[in-house]
Amino acid sequence: MPTSALHVARTGLEAQNTRMQVIAHNLANIGTTGFKRDRADFETLSYQDSRVAGQRSTGETAYAVGLNLGTGVAVQGTSRIETQGTLNTTGNAFDLALDGDGFFQIELPGGAQGYTRAGNFTRSAEGNLVTAQGFALQPQITVPEGAQSISISPDGTVSAVLPGEAEPAELGQITIARFANPAGLQASGDNFLLETAASGAAEVGAAGDAGRGNIRQGMLEASNVNVVEELVEMIEAQRAYEINSKMISAVDEMLRNANQTL
Repeated sequence: MPTSALHVARTGLEAQNTRMQVIAHNLANIGTTGFKRDRADFETLSYQDSRVAGQRSTGETAYAVGLNLGTGVAVQGTSRIETQGTLNTTGNAFDLALDGDGFFQIELPGGAQGYTRAGNFTRSAEGNLVTAQGFALQPQITVPEGAQSISISPDGTVSAVLPGEAEPAELGQITIARFANPAGLQASGDNFLLETAASGAAEVGAAGDAGRGNIRQGMLEASNVNVVEELVEMIEAQRAYEINSKMISAVDEMLRNANQTL
């Protein structure tokens, strides 16, 4: 029935519209520190089985193929692509980048734990390393007033020369969290991700240990959005949207002809 084709084409328009929203989100965050691009994944909707392959056609024979009519497409989900972003040098002692897998741990309001790749930390009035929103890095690192030559090693050890002392003193160690399925983390905005049942529990350890990335001081990780790749995706989505629009026009023309003829 032509009306069935209209509904199938409508699902295509809705799916491509969602795909365009994902692409727009990627491009909007091209300058966001540590941002990981998303990809829209599609799935077919349910089928109407008018005839099943193998069904008896006569008493002695069976249909070799079935008659299965699809009802369209839907966006199955969005997958976060966890490839490494470019590391850019900033020279700021509190800018940290992760070279490899893992996430910094952040204490969110209410005591919840957030995870991020954005390492643009700063020093609070109390001397703690915090995010731009003022949320504390975990485990908490406190840099005393007057500390100089602050150094953060690849394994996360933080040291500084304190007033009146000649040798650097160790202030603590930044640990890194890994997940069995990082794509299962839930994005919550403000560069934070939250643990879910799909991600598994956080496995915390020293940077550079058991597959965790090394910490690079004075650097920030850029987003992994590739403009050319996103533009190609956008053109494909536009073309798919256009084809589905033409399908609706074609079906409408068929219905008009039928009304004029009958």
